Amino acid sequence: MRLGKIRETAMQGVFFLTAITSIAAVVIICIFLFCNGIPAMAKIGFSEFLGGQKWSPTNVPPSFGIFDMIIGSIYVTAGALVIGVPVGILTAVFLARFCPASLYKVLKPATELLAGIPSIVYGFFGLMVIVPLIRQYFGGNGSSLLAASIVLGIMILPTIIGVSESAIRAVPESYYEGALALGATKERSVFKTILPASKSGVLAGVVLGIGRAIGETMAVVLIAGNQVQIPKSITDGVRTLTANIVLEMGYSTGLHREALIATGVVLFVFILLITLSMQAIKSRSENHG
Repeated sequence: MRLGKIRETAMQGVFFLTAITSIAAVVIICIFLFCNGIPAMAKIGFSEFLGGQKWSPTNVPPSFGIFDMIIGSIYVTAGALVIGVPVGILTAVFLARFCPASLYKVLKPATELLAGIPSIVYGFFGLMVIVPLIRQYFGGNGSSLLAASIVLGIMILPTIIGVSESAIRAVPESYYEGALALGATKERSVFKTILPASKSGVLAGVVLGIGRAIGETMAVVLIAGNQVQIPKSITDGVRTLTANIVLEMGYSTGLHREALIATGVVLFVFILLITLSMQAIKSRSENHG
C-alpha cells in the first residue's frame, strides 16, 4: 500500500514536471520573440513596419514594410481553408458514419500518410503538377496564389480529417438513434444531429488546420511566386510572411535580421488571435446551444 502511494506521488511529480516544461518552452519562445521583435518594430516604426508596402532591406535607406506579405499570408490561408475545410469535414463524416469497414482499412491509413509526407515533397508536387496546370488553363507563369492555396489545402487535410473524425465518433450513439426514431433519414440524422453535436471538435481541427496553413514555409516558397505585392487575381504571385523569413534569414544582419524576427512576432500574434477568436466562437455557440 505504501509502495503504491510512493509510485502515485512519483508519477504526479513526473506529470507536473512535463507540464511545467511545456509551459516554460512557450514562455521562453514568447520572451525571445518579443524581446527581439518589438524593439525592431520601434526602430522602424510600427505603422511603417505593419502598414508599409515596400520591402527593400538592401537599399539605402532600407525599407521594411510587410503589409503586402500580411495580405499574401491571409489570402493563401483563406484559399487553403476554402479548399481544405469542406473536403476534410466531409471526408471525416464519411469515414466515421458511412465508410464500409473494408474500405476504411484502406482510406484511414491513406489519410494518415498525408500527414507524414514532408513539406518539400508537397512543394515539388505543386511545382511539377499544379503549377504547369495553372499555367496552361489559367495563364500566368503558374507560380501563384492559386497554386499555394491548392497545395496547402491538401496539406491541412490530415489534420482536419483526423480531429473531426474523432469528434464525430465521440458523439453518443443515442443522438443518432433518436433522430432515426423521429423519422429522419440516415443522412439527415448525421448532418443535422451528429455533426452539430461534434462542432467543438471539428472547430478545433479547423483551427489546427489554419495554424498549419499560415505557418507553412517550404512548399509555399517553391510555388507561390515570392513576389512582394498584393495579388489582384488568383494567378498572381505572392510572398507570405514565413517565406520572407526563410528566404532572407540566411544572409540578414543588423536591423534586417531584427525585422525578420519581428515578422515572426506578427505571425505569432496572428495564430494567437485566430485561436482566441475560435475559442470565443466555441464558447458562444456552447452557451447558446
